[in-house]
Amino acid sequence: MRTRAPALVGRGTEIEEIGRVLHDARRSSGSALFVTGEPGIGKTRLAAEAVGHALDAGLVVLRGRGSTTGPAVPFRALTEALLSLARTGGGRELVEQLGPYRSVLGRLIPDWAAGADTAGDSSLVVLAEATLRLTGLAGAGRGCLFVVDDLQDADVETLAVVEYLAANVRTQPVVVLATLRAEPSPALDAAYAATRRGEGFLMPLDSLGPAEVRDVVASSLGAEPDQVSADVAERLFADSAGNPLVVEELLHSMVAAGELVNGAAGWRFTGHGRSAVPSTLVTIITRRADRLGERGKQLLAIAAVLGRRFPLSVVQRVSELDDRSLFGHLQSAVAAQLLTTDERGEDWYAFRHPLTAEALLTLLNPAERVALSAKAADAVVELHPDLPGELCSLAASLRLGAGDRWAAADLYREAAQRALAEGAPGSAIAVLDHAVNLLGDDADRGAEQSGRYRDLLELLLFALAEAGQFDRAVKVARSLRPADGRDPARQIRVHVRLAWAAQVAGRWAEGFEQVAAARALLPGTGLDEESVAVDAVDAYLSMSGPAPDRVRRSEELGRRAVEGAERIGSPSTACQALYAVGFVVRERDMTESDECFRRMLDAAAEHRLTNWRNYALVGLGGNAWLTEADPSGLETARAEALRTGGISLAYNAEAVLGLHSVLCGRFAEAGPRLDACYAEASRIKLFAVSRYVQMAQAVLAGHRGDRRAMETALGDFRRGGGDSGPEAPLARGLAQVFCSLLEEDRDTARAELETLAADQARQQSTFHLAGTHGLKLLLDVIAGDAAWADHRRVAAGAAGGMRWNRQFVLLAEAVLHGRDHAPEAAATAMRRAAQAATPFGVARPLGLRLAAEPAVDDGWGEPAEWLREAESHFHDADVIPVASACRALLRRAGASVQQRRTGTERVPESLRAIGVTLREFEVFELLAFRLSNKALAARLHISPRTVEKHVAALLMKTSVRDRNELARFAAEHSSASEV
Repeated sequence: MRTRAPALVGRGTEIEEIGRVLHDARRSSGSALFVTGEPGIGKTRLAAEAVGHALDAGLVVLRGRGSTTGPAVPFRALTEALLSLARTGGGRELVEQLGPYRSVLGRLIPDWAAGADTAGDSSLVVLAEATLRLTGLAGAGRGCLFVVDDLQDADVETLAVVEYLAANVRTQPVVVLATLRAEPSPALDAAYAATRRGEGFLMPLDSLGPAEVRDVVASSLGAEPDQVSADVAERLFADSAGNPLVVEELLHSMVAAGELVNGAAGWRFTGHGRSAVPSTLVTIITRRADRLGERGKQLLAIAAVLGRRFPLSVVQRVSELDDRSLFGHLQSAVAAQLLTTDERGEDWYAFRHPLTAEALLTLLNPAERVALSAKAADAVVELHPDLPGELCSLAASLRLGAGDRWAAADLYREAAQRALAEGAPGSAIAVLDHAVNLLGDDADRGAEQSGRYRDLLELLLFALAEAGQFDRAVKVARSLRPADGRDPARQIRVHVRLAWAAQVAGRWAEGFEQVAAARALLPGTGLDEESVAVDAVDAYLSMSGPAPDRVRRSEELGRRAVEGAERIGSPSTACQALYAVGFVVRERDMTESDECFRRMLDAAAEHRLTNWRNYALVGLGGNAWLTEADPSGLETARAEALRTGGISLAYNAEAVLGLHSVLCGRFAEAGPRLDACYAEASRIKLFAVSRYVQMAQAVLAGHRGDRRAMETALGDFRRGGGDSGPEAPLARGLAQVFCSLLEEDRDTARAELETLAADQARQQSTFHLAGTHGLKLLLDVIAGDAAWADHRRVAAGAAGGMRWNRQFVLLAEAVLHGRDHAPEAAATAMRRAAQAATPFGVARPLGLRLAAEPAVDDGWGEPAEWLREAESHFHDADVIPVASACRALLRRAGASVQQRRTGTERVPESLRAIGVTLREFEVFELLAFRLSNKALAARLHISPRTVEKHVAALLMKTSVRDRNELARFAAEHSSASEV
């Protein structure tokens, strides 16, 4: 099986440029191209592709190659290029036209010598001019491509001729194309000089991107890209840094080793570990390192022991090189494209390719590697005693390389603790897994080492809890329990951590089981710290629990935990409890809620508790969103959580932002956003986030008036346990109630709200936008079932002041004022309601439609103006029941009603005859501009999916082959219509 890609990948721009210069050459406008890049990047492949294009276009091709094999031979590459012309048999006829220059070329090609002529003028310039004239004659009327591959290895005479050609080829039908490494050499200097003089231009080849590497792999294996699994492509990209040759060598090695196999699902890993660095790569890298001399190779070996990225100061301490020698060797390694600067700062460098370090390590014997690792570990500690940042993990890996597993494990534990403090549980888990696996097979641990091992496991349990990985946390806890019987404090800590893991994962029933187990161990222990920790996690869980008084209980436990945590000096537990209190008091007092989150923020900043800082930002961002529909705080919180590794919090924030997009009527944005969030939350088993997103997806369908899609989404929500979760009121109030209102089924909407209010009276809720704090009041006021006392009660609550609810509370106020014959007060309330409703895409026009009805009946306000705005919105959104209701109310008010004709007269007869509808014709007209589905949808205020359906219908009705032909047909039809 071949493992070399037959197709050139990722060089479309370069091929296009080469095609342009070849085309110009046929018109006697020549140019010089210098293709540069690191070894293996594809310079020769690109030159071969250029040759193929040139031959296909009828150009003459001359091609030579520089070489370091054997003794230096003057004009070797030039002679090879000219011989490719001599072999065609047509070269002699062209040479005969050169006159006195013929004998000069006879120096290189004996067959071209003129009888007994001598070599004539031996000037290099004359030879270069002869070559220029010959290529010009060869390309007359058709163009000539003159290629010199590996110019950096060409003899100096060939290089001089290439320079001359580049300087004089502009008026000739000739393209000079030279490939050369981007390493210091006379050839690279000549290329830069020619570019500066405007005699040619550089074409540097960059590394391939991840998608392009996948295409290379697919091409090499004779497969389609989707038959190559993502993990295969990702690993090859990471190991190759996008170098095509390295990709192919690694691929060959993996297939040969049986590490990569083809199955029914495509090419996938067998599960075996990473194979050794391919010998071809080791040879290539060794040759490049050899050019640096022994001290340069020693520097690279030390750097390889440190890893792909390394601090230069440590390399210098281990190598004992002075500054001048160090930087001299360093510059040579950078120039050889073995090393590059690293983004971490001036002291950091990196190997250009990940496998370079591994390849260099194969040149060291085990004893050398152990000795260098120990020496490098000592140097790291001497230079940086506090081991800041990643130096802690670097020191750990070096201690491991030196054979000291326990010292390495202790350093990994320290690195994990720092990661947790910075709010990055995922990073902590990765480090701790490595440490635990490192020590797991040590059966001869003594008491002291066993304690250190248990500390590692307990820290891993803590990290798993922060990440919400409940199932894994349970497994780790089981390994801790056998020896915990004599240590109730440790047992309680394990239960608390498992309860927190269940909370983060949204598995509240299992969380309450852990809390109960912890509380059963508390009596008589006098463990004040553990008791406070149990209260804190219980407060958090109780917010989402099944108890009817869950809000009251959560607040009570939270306040008790805050007081206890401050008494015993536990800022982390205090933050945990403050979040619970801040969350549950939102309904009563937003100012107090903000204050709780700000106290968290202060404590987190003082004690460097990054994770709790993120929670505080989410809390404050959530409050700003609820109060003023301002998502910026949540967006900041999400970004900070992602930056610091707080994945679960980031997805919590993303789910709320997805719902925000729905409520704002940005459906085309909301759908993909929610789908992506659900996919990731499900993958990492964040069940609470998954349920929230399922609720938001149901709301999206409900706000579109799409009952079938809503019921499907609600079915998924219920199967995920949503009916018993805290999101259930939102699913009913924001999805089902709104869908009924968009169907003009107000009775069903009111019945749903009555049921919702009864449910919330029995069981307190921590979600406040479901409708009982605003929309229900408006509908009851319109129906005559609520009065000023009801309005004052709802408006006085913090929940009634939340912007989503406030729009409906103000509309209810306007209706009550209108009913009381106070038109000015009603108008003021309507203006305030309109301002509050500004962000909300569906709620605003729906509110206008609802308020207009009593305004028409009671004779106040500007109902005709409101109804026209609402009717226009719902007509464009294809929500026919509400649009029709608005037109009916306009007629009742005696106002003019815009005629909504079918519009079929706009459809040309030829298209009408084949069944093209008005909406399809509107899509057809815009297709002439070759707009995307998304752009078409934005123009017509419909969804991209609807556009896709209309395009499919047009393809079928017009019997054209594809979208491009349909667009041409539309453009031609448009032109004909204008005549």
